[in-house]
Amino acid sequence: MKRLIFLGPPGAGKGTQAQILSDTYQIPHISTGDILREAVKEQTPLGQKAQSYMDQGELVPDDLILDLIKERLSQSDTAQGWILDGFPRNVSQASFLEKLLAELDLAADCALNLEVPDEVLVERLLARKRKDDNEETIRRRLEIYYKDTVPVINFYRERNTLKPVNGNASMEEVTASLKAIIEH
Repeated sequence: MKRLIFLGPPGAGKGTQAQILSDTYQIPHISTGDILREAVKEQTPLGQKAQSYMDQGELVPDDLILDLIKERLSQSDTAQGWILDGFPRNVSQASFLEKLLAELDLAADCALNLEVPDEVLVERLLARKRKDDNEETIRRRLEIYYKDTVPVINFYRERNTLKPVNGNASMEEVTASLKAIIEH
């Protein structure tokens, strides 16, 4: 049973590593972005609600994301565990998740925090060549990340579930570090 929370700045490699571990341990990789896209595509009631925000170019509000996560965590494929990627993004989401897991009689095993120096993140993100990515927008995203998500890191540190991982290594080395922590 592996219930993992993936933290780390944009460009740290969370998605890639989560996918590798999902395949290795045969547990779902749950990314809020994917859940949103899926719900919108399926036109579920929550998906329709989310779409109305997205169509207006607004962020989907926390409570709606939380409902989607709740719905996703109660699906049968999560029985053996899961990897949450890109959630929680702020402390209110983290405390909601804690309550939700308690309701479901579950707890996260650990919050894995991929640590990568800013300069490396900027290089990696620029290399992705996304049209909206320039150094300025990337640094802005990192700023927002640190403002919102660093308190989440402290939230898990206080609960002794935070596991820092050096994300500034080869993909294989990072995977090996993650597996060592998970299987410990």
